Amino acid sequence: MHSHFLSHFFLFFFLVPLLCLLLLSFPHTVHCQCSKRPPVIFNFGDSNSDTGGLAAGLGFPINSPNGRIFFHRSTGRFSDGRLLIDLLCQSLNTSFVSPYLDSLGGSKFTNGANFAVAGSATLPKFVPFSLTIQLMQFLHYKARTLELVTAGSGNLINDEGFRNALYMIDIGQNDLADSFSKNLTYVQVVKRIPSIITEIKNAINTLYNQGGRNFWIHNTGPFGCLPQKLSLVQNKDLDPYGCISSYNSAARVFNEGLHHLCIEMRSELKDANVVYVDIYSIKYDLIANATKYGFSSPLMACCGFGGPPYNYNIKVTCGNPGSQACDDGSKFISWDGIHHTEAANTIIASKVLSTAYSTPRTTFDFFCRS
Repeated sequence: MHSHFLSHFFLFFFLVPLLCLLLLSFPHTVHCQCSKRPPVIFNFGDSNSDTGGLAAGLGFPINSPNGRIFFHRSTGRFSDGRLLIDLLCQSLNTSFVSPYLDSLGGSKFTNGANFAVAGSATLPKFVPFSLTIQLMQFLHYKARTLELVTAGSGNLINDEGFRNALYMIDIGQNDLADSFSKNLTYVQVVKRIPSIITEIKNAINTLYNQGGRNFWIHNTGPFGCLPQKLSLVQNKDLDPYGCISSYNSAARVFNEGLHHLCIEMRSELKDANVVYVDIYSIKYDLIANATKYGFSSPLMACCGFGGPPYNYNIKVTCGNPGSQACDDGSKFISWDGIHHTEAANTIIASKVLSTAYSTPRTTFDFFCRS
């Protein structure tokens, strides 16, 4: 009897809370509640959130082993599996947001559209697929959709749907990285940051003037920790974790400007919700505490060529002849030297969903919950 009681005590006071904690650590089980309306998401960005735009828009080959887990085929994502945006969608129990440029996907875009395309930046303004071009595509898409709704087409997003949607922006990393790759000095790169912030401000204002009220803004990650950058840059100034200090410093300056912009937008735009998400801290923590998260080589690509320390060769990139992929991507943060593995994205998503990195602290379902 006594042992029976103890086993029940152990079960309810130790195992059950432990299981709950474990479940909460996986983002696909942290289902938010879109109780009031089905979620609609419009995303603008670069390869961090490109779910097939580059492949569809330019026919750019993104070969196997990209997509080898979860999808079991290449979907145009730069990863072995799901991206952060996919995992955020799953937390709302909605389907993945389809690439706007994918003409064969069969999507009616009933839960939004993804305008993000790999390689995109804010500047120059009119080079595909810059943030400005993505905004122009959205404006065209919205006008045409509302035309069809007026003409009697059912099941498409109506005016209220556009108004209540979430507008996600995750861009700026390429602006900074491209500036460094053109041999600009740190001071010159930092001088360009206000112009990048202005473009993001213009985008938020455009969407607000179109009726958008819910904004979810990701800052940029520590791109000085990317195996690609580490393999290409000579005379590196490395921090204690082996990342390029000047690159990460520029990212932090950009993030500070973006944070200030979000504060400014919150006071300027009546009735707008502007959430700033600190992706930098989440990703840098993964590098700094890699072993805690079960990652063995935080600065080495799973898929690439050349072996340690970075396994990145610009002439033999992942998916191209000669490249090789590691057996177990779950031990790696970097998938291809630039983008993350699904294992890393899963941890990033769980941290984003925790609200601990959002200002103001806001659950991801805020736009469809009430």
